[in-house]
Amino acid sequence: MSNLSKKSFLNSPFRSIKHTNYFHAYDHFFSKYRNEEITFVEIGVLAGGSLFMWRDFFGPKARIIGIDVHPNAKKWEAEGFEIFIGSQSDESFWSDFKKKVNNIDIVLDDGGHTYEQQIVTVESLLEAMNDNGIIVTEDTNTSYEVNYGPVSYSFINYVKNRIDAVNRRFKFKPDCLQQGLSNNNNEKRFYSIEIVDSMVAFKINREASYSESEVIDNEGKDDLVSHINYGEDFTKPMFRLPQIIFWLLKLFPFYKSAVRFTKEAISKKNFSAKKYFK
Repeated sequence: MSNLSKKSFLNSPFRSIKHTNYFHAYDHFFSKYRNEEITFVEIGVLAGGSLFMWRDFFGPKARIIGIDVHPNAKKWEAEGFEIFIGSQSDESFWSDFKKKVNNIDIVLDDGGHTYEQQIVTVESLLEAMNDNGIIVTEDTNTSYEVNYGPVSYSFINYVKNRIDAVNRRFKFKPDCLQQGLSNNNNEKRFYSIEIVDSMVAFKINREASYSESEVIDNEGKDDLVSHINYGEDFTKPMFRLPQIIFWLLKLFPFYKSAVRFTKEAISKKNFSAKKYFK
């Protein structure tokens, strides 16, 4: 099954440009959709070669749709492809597009690669995706390059934000959450994010996304071993003070904030895995 997409790439009669390491990712993400009745949307048509590549790869049952900002791309309609002309950073374009095309199985964003284009495309198309569909944004290496947008709003920073939102599905107890975090604004429009070299895939599985996180016990035989405390407290030595001092400190309104700040500072100092964050 390996290199199927590369074979299709080489079979295309028109020019297409790819990175050699992308073919492994294409096979990994898209092979299960081959020879199925799917709707595939590619952003960035260029010389048309990739349209023929994907027709060859997915087979005759696939509906292949191309999107490009250049009106010249319309010529590929004569070859049986559906072509839409518009800017992927224009939300109104996507609104009009979704009136004509919905129930999408695969989106491959190989467009302009700016942060705004990539983010707006994902946000605009998530609601149009079929269950078990996938959105793949490629050339995400631009998040580490200049001239693609404000670095603080890079596509990869957006992805990190979405990862946090996925993890907020967990039912945290309020007293366990870090300061400033809540269970609100969790992400359920897609189930998971997968990252490979210069690509990010958003995978849709709505049943899994909306499943509730509950503790369950299989009621098997218990060996009665006590639970290990994984939340090691690095600050215990500091708080070996007479209880009366804590009672007095609690009278001050900033007590909780001061304790939290102090514990964080001490835990950072004693944290042995800092070297892995370089």
